[in-house]
Amino acid sequence: MIRSMDRQQDNTDSVLIGLIGSGIAGSRTPAMHEGAARALGLPLVYRRIDLSRYADTPLADLIAQLEWLGFDGVNVTYPCKQAILPLLNDLSENAAGVGAVNTVVFRDGRRHGHNTDIWGFAEAFRLDLAGVPRRAVLQLGAGGAGAATAFALLCEGVEELRLYDPVASNSSAVVQQLSQRYDPARIKVVSDPMHAARGCDGIVNASPVGMEKLPGMPLPPQAIPTGAWVADIIYFPMETEFLKAAKSRGCRVMNGAGMALWQAVRAFALFTGQAPDLDAMRAAFHAARPAPALIAQQARLIS
Repeated sequence: MIRSMDRQQDNTDSVLIGLIGSGIAGSRTPAMHEGAARALGLPLVYRRIDLSRYADTPLADLIAQLEWLGFDGVNVTYPCKQAILPLLNDLSENAAGVGAVNTVVFRDGRRHGHNTDIWGFAEAFRLDLAGVPRRAVLQLGAGGAGAATAFALLCEGVEELRLYDPVASNSSAVVQQLSQRYDPARIKVVSDPMHAARGCDGIVNASPVGMEKLPGMPLPPQAIPTGAWVADIIYFPMETEFLKAAKSRGCRVMNGAGMALWQAVRAFALFTGQAPDLDAMRAAFHAARPAPALIAQQARLIS
């Protein structure tokens, strides 16, 4: 289940973890993990393994080398969240349910795959939008992050999830995956998001539209139901034009900072067996400046 936290055995030794992905120079993830570790007095080193520097190294070889070097685990981002699946020994319920992994723990000679994006969004949703109605929700975007948010929304009790993506095959793939775990009648692929927004209790933007490098809105302001709730997984900027428009229409809103924080919280616990200092992790997240490379990375993660 989303709220149950897998636990690794207590680790009092130093911890070595990393992030595998493309264009990750500006990622805030290392700062969050290292900041949380400092607050606990835990020696932890977090390395970036940017695929642009290892273009000639197959992912399977790279994973094997990291294990040999003594890494305790890795976070995984674009373009490896699905490519890494055949290289793992087992998957958590969430990772299997969404068909993607963002956290791998090396333990007892085995590779354990997890998806903390699902729990990250669900926890942010539960805290930031507590008590909101969940009869019908429109989700805009069905890319890498959209699969996780859709899974989380269904787990959090959304009765009808209306899913829109300009690339129809993206929506179909997510529905096929989700239907293995949830009643397919609860998931509807829509082709007209403006029409689908009518009567919705909430709208989730899981698309890259609204980021600093892709300005705009995923839905016209007038299509946002007055008084509905609106969530955006983007955090550059923290308040997108979409959220501003939603506020002007009397909506409760949630930005993408919570999902980014909570997915790291769970990953930290998986790597170390210890709950992180939330204040330290949150401070590290907000202290990091959004470099252009990070903005580009977020676009690829969402799309």
